[in-house]
Amino acid sequence: METLTALKLLHGVAPVLLLGSALAVTIRLWRGRRAGDMTVQNRTLQRPWFFVWALMALCLVALPVSGWWLVHLGGWPLGQVWLLGSSVLYTLGTLSWVWLVVRLNRLRHGIAARHPGFTLALAIFTAVCFVAIAGLMGAKPV
Repeated sequence: METLTALKLLHGVAPVLLLGSALAVTIRLWRGRRAGDMTVQNRTLQRPWFFVWALMALCLVALPVSGWWLVHLGGWPLGQVWLLGSSVLYTLGTLSWVWLVVRLNRLRHGIAARHPGFTLALAIFTAVCFVAIAGLMGAKPV
């Protein structure tokens, strides 16, 4: 397989896996809370859900590497607005994802959050960042 095609495939599959894993965790938490299970967040970070979180972390590491390589092979200058905007959104989204994982891990250990609604807002902000990045990638010039 040609390098550019393989990179495009990797760069396309990584966000799908990232958002799919995030959706799986969200659905698990939502269904557990809806059923009245108040300990569902304790099991969400345990095996096999640990592998979902590890998959998301792997995707977050692979995206900037494959993205930079695609830009390099495509010959695009790094100063384009869509590249700079997606880089800023990626940084914000990744930092908020890490913050979200820390907050969820604290919940798992029984440390009550002072503002539980902030965890949901952080999750929504993270998802919006990555969906906006996908929009910027789709709207890039050819």
